[in-house]
Amino acid sequence: MSVTGLPPYDDANIFARILRGEIPCKKVHEDEYALAFHDIAPQAPAHVLVIPKGRWVSAADFHAGASAEAIAGFWRVVSAVAKSLGLEASGYRILSNMGPDAGQEVPHFHVHIFGGRRLGRMVPPAPQG
Repeated sequence: MSVTGLPPYDDANIFARILRGEIPCKKVHEDEYALAFHDIAPQAPAHVLVIPKGRWVSAADFHAGASAEAIAGFWRVVSAVAKSLGLEASGYRILSNMGPDAGQEVPHFHVHIFGGRRLGRMVPPAPQG
């Protein structure tokens, strides 16, 4: 188990394979901390994934096990990519799903950057009562 109680890291997941160069991606940025690439099924005009280099299942896993330098480097990449996409003036959304209830599809910590249009509510209001 990872520190989050999620299943252990799966080296066969698609992001691990992309990091190893086994599967191509439309790269936006890459450095020693992270890889950013366009989503293959974009949900907004700008939809980029940023994945840290390493075997991290979730944000909790990443923040508990990665070095301070790797954590800072990853989040700097997230900011730099949003800026490079021209999203700072109009705004953008950063989203990360962790675990099955949140809809995490790939068991490798990653952040989605969405922008390029008005995105609306993130989550519908909770029922009253």
